[in-house]
Amino acid sequence: MATEVLARIRTEVLELTEAERAELAHDLIASLDEPGESGVKEAWDREILHRISLIDSGQAKLLDREEFRQQMRSRYKDQ
Repeated sequence: MATEVLARIRTEVLELTEAERAELAHDLIASLDEPGESGVKEAWDREILHRISLIDSGQAKLLDREEFRQQMRSRYKDQ
């Protein structure tokens, strides 16, 4: 990209509101993601839906905070 074009874009971008600049920055950063990462969001979405279905069907064992903490303390007490 020519330096003068980049300078013009910078000038115009700095005239945007803070919210508009934040949105633009987000979009620009997202455009830099490696192609190998494109399936990560979809994989997490599938995993979340799977876990929700396990909870809804009663197949998942849910722990309250105190149960979880006790299990973790027991598991890692000797480390």
